[in-house]
Amino acid sequence: MRKDTIKLLLKYALNSIIIVLIGCLMIFFVFMYFNRNLPSLEELEQFHPDLASPVYSSDGKVLKEFATEKRVLVPLEQLPDTLINALLSTEDKNFYNHWGMNVKRTLVAATTNILFSRESPQGASTITQQLARTLHLSMEKKYVRKIKELIIAIEIERAYTKDEILEMYLNSVFFGHGSYGIQSAANYYFGKKAYDLNLDEMAMLIGILPGPNAFSPFNHHNKAIRRRNIVLNNMVEQKYISKLDYVNTLEERTETIEQKDIGIAPYFTEEIRQEVAANESFDIHKDGLKIYSTLNSVMQKNAEKVYYEQLDYLQNKLDERLKNNRSLLKKLYERYYPDNIIPNITNDSLWTLLPSKAKQVQGAFIALDPNDGAILAMIGGKDFVKSEFNRAVQAKRQPGSAFKPIIYTAAIDNGYSPSTQLLNQPVAIRQPDGSLWTPSNYDNSTGGLTTLRTGLQHSINLISIAIVQELITPNVVRNYAKQMGITTSLPPYESIALGTGSVYVKDIVSAYTVFPNQGVWNKPYAIKKILDREGNEVYKSPQFSKEVLSKETAYIMVNMLQTVVNKGTGGKVRWKYHFYYPAGGKTGTTDDFTDAWFVGFTKDIVAGVWVGVDDPAVSLGSGMSGDMTALPIWAKFMKSTYDSLKLEKKDFIQPDGVREYKICSETKKLPTEFCPVETEIFNVKDAPKTKCKIHGKNVKNKHSGIDF
Repeated sequence: MRKDTIKLLLKYALNSIIIVLIGCLMIFFVFMYFNRNLPSLEELEQFHPDLASPVYSSDGKVLKEFATEKRVLVPLEQLPDTLINALLSTEDKNFYNHWGMNVKRTLVAATTNILFSRESPQGASTITQQLARTLHLSMEKKYVRKIKELIIAIEIERAYTKDEILEMYLNSVFFGHGSYGIQSAANYYFGKKAYDLNLDEMAMLIGILPGPNAFSPFNHHNKAIRRRNIVLNNMVEQKYISKLDYVNTLEERTETIEQKDIGIAPYFTEEIRQEVAANESFDIHKDGLKIYSTLNSVMQKNAEKVYYEQLDYLQNKLDERLKNNRSLLKKLYERYYPDNIIPNITNDSLWTLLPSKAKQVQGAFIALDPNDGAILAMIGGKDFVKSEFNRAVQAKRQPGSAFKPIIYTAAIDNGYSPSTQLLNQPVAIRQPDGSLWTPSNYDNSTGGLTTLRTGLQHSINLISIAIVQELITPNVVRNYAKQMGITTSLPPYESIALGTGSVYVKDIVSAYTVFPNQGVWNKPYAIKKILDREGNEVYKSPQFSKEVLSKETAYIMVNMLQTVVNKGTGGKVRWKYHFYYPAGGKTGTTDDFTDAWFVGFTKDIVAGVWVGVDDPAVSLGSGMSGDMTALPIWAKFMKSTYDSLKLEKKDFIQPDGVREYKICSETKKLPTEFCPVETEIFNVKDAPKTKCKIHGKNVKNKHSGIDF
């Protein structure tokens, strides 16, 4: 070989080496330049995406998921192989054979984009590159981002196994409508766990990945079906499914069932959200907390069914009354639009102009476990979407006669008995403003001496007033109410006897829990425990208990309130709604039928119902008392709950300090052999100690007409 030829070859070789070195250096400097602000290897090894925080009922149902990105982590081994095959066949069939980048696909896509498709760039990202983009980069289609994406993908491949990458991808990728990860998507679109998905459902979810908004089954169902079919075809070509499976699946419509965001028991879960948000250690929308609540989903369902049925019935009654009363419609219109002239339109049209708070029948319901204060069910209004105002915990309403058990409790606890007699006679009471208050009974009746048991049984207003005038004082009642869980301010006047002070529904129901729980009050609570994403318990609702009544007083009140349900104003519970478990309760109705109540209890459930219109100036209508409006909800809830859950029938526990005594039915003293006799229960220390002096040996028995 000639010497000059050798020199020329050496020169070309040297130039080539220099070019390669320069190229390598350029690649190195490009890599270092773009790598400056990218996550470190240590950061890449930490996979902590924002997670949804599900709220669970006590019986294991998901009530709601709180999230900015709805995501629930699920291990790869819990996902069907068919789902993974659908993903690989469509998104990255060489996934297990590349190092983060599919060189051939990338070159083809780049050439196509440069020569033909600048308007609609083609993608060639591997699953690893898509994961890098999802976790660490923006979604903009820029070449700078693609370079960064490739660098991160290579680092991810170094830090994780292929299966770990697949698991991260399936738990982080966006499926549209706020759903991130396969588990959340399966629940949102189909109401299922990921491992329960059918072939067509799996294919549809994988198919929408390139464009979750463009291929949304809710907004573009036909496009979603076409994308599903592409995935199925890919699976046939990759021999993941048979042609028969392919043909059969093509015939499916793959119907979706959108899961509404309000979830189950929205008023309750909003209370949960507020309680968790008050703790600055957590972010309920990102931290992936597992929140275990006290609510029972079966009880909630039972309550909602009867609640909505009854409110619809009452709404029809109110609509009919308003639309047929022109003067009332005018009065309401002037109340809300005082500066407007009443339009000359039909009653129906005038009714439509009224705000909902003047014409919408509302209600509140809450059920508690008296043994520990757990909230078992809660309804705060007719429609959470229209009004998040929770009437079970935020609305202050007059309880009317539903407050009377607290009046009677104060009397019994201060040494009086169910047989204590007071006159059922009208009174005139001077008010602080100098006016005279002349209360009357519901039916305007009067009578003679009446026992406390009868007064409560028939909800006799004049007996309640006599209690706070003759036996105890309004301030004593206020103190008992506070001890039993009433948090609102009550008037220190005789009118407290008729429940004129406003209360929260939760408070009055909480107060009633003292009776079946032998005098112990438990603060209502909603959260049993919260676990962080590692499974550590990090919070639970504060629980507080205190003994506020003696066991004897509590049992006597239980017994008296049983009389109300068995043969008093709450009798419909038995003879109409056929709930026969041991129970007590009390109706309540305020002036002009603006508030209607029923609060009652068994040994294990205390529940209360309020019904009314948000504007207290609007009446439910004449005759719409507590037993007509609220009691049906309570009774139907109790019956359906005890029947569906097959709850045990439990009697109330009578303490040793309460005994049944025979007494004279007239004087309520210990009977002589000549007395007409009845039985009554007493706290032993308050039992009668003297004998009747009316019926004796030489006294004519007016019942028999015989001289002794």
